[in-house]
Amino acid sequence: QVQVVESGGGSVQSGGSLRLSCVASGFRLEDFAIAWFRQAPGKEREFVAAITAITRSGISTTYKDSVKGRFTVSRDNAKNTVYLQMNSLKPEDAAVYYCAASAYFSRLVTTTREVDYWGKGTLVTVSS
Repeated sequence: QVQVVESGGGSVQSGGSLRLSCVASGFRLEDFAIAWFRQAPGKEREFVAAITAITRSGISTTYKDSVKGRFTVSRDNAKNTVYLQMNSLKPEDAAVYYCAASAYFSRLVTTTREVDYWGKGTLVTVSS
C-alpha cells in the first residue's frame, strides 16, 4: 500500500522552529520529487518548498518567496525521509502542511497537478 505520512507539526510561538518529516511506504521516496504544500483555513492549497530526486546533476530545491531564508527542505534517502525545517515562524505560516510525491523525479514540483501521492497533512499553529 502506497502511503505518504507527515509528522512534526505542532504549536509554536512566533519566531519559533519546527521540523516536519515526510516518510513513504510502498515506494522508494528517493525515486520521487517531493514538495511541501500548505493550506490555511478558507484558503487554497499553496506551494511552499520542493526538492528533486538525486540526478546526475545533483539535487535542486526551490521555495515560495515568503519562506526563503527561513525554511529548508532536505532529504535523507537512507531513511526514506524528506524534511522541512521551518525557522523564524510567523503567524501567517500557520496551516496544515502536506507532503507530496511526484514521479517527475527531476522536476521541482510546484503545482498540485504534478503530484501523484499526497499525505494527510500535519497541523502547524503559530501564535503571535
